[in-house]
Amino acid sequence: MVLDDDVCLAFLDVRPLFHGHTLLVPREHHETLADLPSGLVEPFFARAQRLSVAIRDATGSQGSFVAMNNVVSQSVPHLHCHVVPRVKKDGLKGFFWPRTKYESDDEAAGVAERIRAELA
Repeated sequence: MVLDDDVCLAFLDVRPLFHGHTLLVPREHHETLADLPSGLVEPFFARAQRLSVAIRDATGSQGSFVAMNNVVSQSVPHLHCHVVPRVKKDGLKGFFWPRTKYESDDEAAGVAERIRAELA
């Protein structure tokens, strides 16, 4: 356990990508980021921010990778944020899956428009 307060718990991942890989979880059960009440968003991410600095400094790394899955690839159905220490040339390449491209600028614009419409 590296953090234990009224909002969150954070503990080392039992199968870390690198030493210091930590999982941050809300104390209350919320399955995905979409389920996290708005009043917990800032406290949760404030702790993720603090952990990213603490883990960097504690491990002597250059930075961190902060990520979470929602449903797909979420091995535990409880919101959790990975904070992973990183150094240049550590072997991780961007995301863990192949990248793709938009067929055209029009296709990208259409996807962006649909997202904007959902945000409205």
